[in-house]
Amino acid sequence: MAPRTNDTEPEREDGPVPTTPPESAAVAPAVEEQRDAKSPSTLQTDANSSRTETNRDAEAVATTPGREADTEPRATKGTTVSGDSGSDGQPLAAQDTVTSPDPQTDAQRPVTNGARPLPAAETDGEPPATKKAPLPLPAAGGAEASGAERGAAFPVVGSGAESSVEGENEALVGGADERVAAVRRVSAAGRRLRVVQLGGTAVLLAVALTAGSIAYGAIRDKTASTPVAATPSAISPALLSSGSIDASIAALQTQLRAQPRDYGSWASLGLAYVEQARTKGDPSRYPQAEKALKRSLQVRPGNEQAITGQAALAAARHDFKDALAYADRILKENPYSQNALSSRIDALVELGRYADASKAADTADARRPGVPVFTRYAYVHELRGDVKTARRVLEQALATSTTPGDISYVAAQLGLLAWNQGDYRTALTDYARALAADENYLPALEGRARTQWASGDKAAAIKGMEQVVARYPLPQPLVELGEMYQDRAAKGDETKARDQYALVDAWIALARANGVNADLDTALAAADHGDRAAALRAARAEWARRHTVHTADALAWALHVNGKDAEALPYARQATATGYRNASFIYHRGMIERATGHTQEARASLEAALKLNPGFSPLGSREARKALKDLEAAK
Repeated sequence: MAPRTNDTEPEREDGPVPTTPPESAAVAPAVEEQRDAKSPSTLQTDANSSRTETNRDAEAVATTPGREADTEPRATKGTTVSGDSGSDGQPLAAQDTVTSPDPQTDAQRPVTNGARPLPAAETDGEPPATKKAPLPLPAAGGAEASGAERGAAFPVVGSGAESSVEGENEALVGGADERVAAVRRVSAAGRRLRVVQLGGTAVLLAVALTAGSIAYGAIRDKTASTPVAATPSAISPALLSSGSIDASIAALQTQLRAQPRDYGSWASLGLAYVEQARTKGDPSRYPQAEKALKRSLQVRPGNEQAITGQAALAAARHDFKDALAYADRILKENPYSQNALSSRIDALVELGRYADASKAADTADARRPGVPVFTRYAYVHELRGDVKTARRVLEQALATSTTPGDISYVAAQLGLLAWNQGDYRTALTDYARALAADENYLPALEGRARTQWASGDKAAAIKGMEQVVARYPLPQPLVELGEMYQDRAAKGDETKARDQYALVDAWIALARANGVNADLDTALAAADHGDRAAALRAARAEWARRHTVHTADALAWALHVNGKDAEALPYARQATATGYRNASFIYHRGMIERATGHTQEARASLEAALKLNPGFSPLGSREARKALKDLEAAK
């Protein structure tokens, strides 16, 4: 099936529109000094040229009425972007030491199911367009769970009178965060205890992660009865990445106690909670993020910071339709919002609208080139099988990066790209580059462990992955560690593997309780290591929402493990139809082709999977070799 297009939401290719000065520094902080670099579109058409392109921004300013001179290059120039905090996936407990000096948090980096994580858009230097009356916006997170399901600890802030939020501010801005310690304790227990002892893990993990939110003391908004002008945030978004995300949240909390009508700080706090949830694998922060963002919109309806936060929250909850709607809402007001341009690409990719995503990437490149756009541009090309362009653009992004956050993020993406092609030596080099910038960068630690396993260094791989899941207990690394245990098959490893899979179930239960659509996570984990019927239900539900290569693969595999191979085959073929080079997808297709009697095609698919990435999965690679051997014996 070809990617769907959106006839009602055409790509906005028109030029810049006049803008007015920003309302606050929090909405449009000063743009940092830029370094020259070619954009992805220039690289694609002029890859062999070493000539530095002329900055066309002056020309654009000269021909665009009402637009102030830009400090940022246009499509022929790259930017030194401080768009990534350098803490992607990194839990930030009080005892952790983190080097993360960049001026933008990862809060706007959506959680992308089955795909690589994406970088945060840099703080916009472009002044927002003139503000209009706010339009009705979709609720963050899509269809909300009931109050009972979400938990009484997280009442939703209404949009009515001030009295509706009295006594709730402290629930958002107070209290110590012990969630990471709780996750670590449960994760450590999962590695020690037998699976029969983990029957209540989901409940225990949910309680451990949410208990701290229930007991927050309440303070009254003493300004509620006194007219107070709505104020922009006194805290720059740069603070969110000046160190520990916990320290940033504490600073915002202090600000909001003093200025409870500071809509910018409420928006920043909401984004910080999204970031905290993502980096710590703690979805219990999402309801708090939702409340903080709604509070910001109560104080200043339609403010761009809060809507940007709602887009990030919707994406983090895997509600990509709402994420797209929020991004489009922002772009109507401010066509140069890099946050919104980046979020729009992410949402279109995650909805399977790849042609539209490619157009959106070109538009973002023309309007706001930089590391956040470059990395998205590269991924759109990788999904179409254009690995050469993807790597060239990522290398260019790395060349323009100067902050530890940008360097670690882009280098890790280069490592993942090399891993997908089975180039383990290059992958290890790229991960080393990422860890040289930030030794605690968890995606690089995870990627390095995965690559070490495929390269035969199993002891180092397991040790590394154990460190990752102890701090970042999300489904993918938990499953990978479980499969490493199973493949190693030492004494006690089978029990250790079951413990990891039990913790996947616990995380999924917690995610759903906090408004996250976890169907794809369920389908991927349960198909091989859980309830196969549940895997199929989840995969069908996810396919009904979005048609991506990842959902097609998940549905195909779930159908296969449930004995529905004839139905599975079209989905398996669709998962590989774009040219995306993913050995796991090709392996799944080969196994389904074998089950449906397409012997010749199955042999070709299995050989292709192992040739592309011979160590693509601890268990899958082994099964592919066994199936191929059986096919050869049956010739």
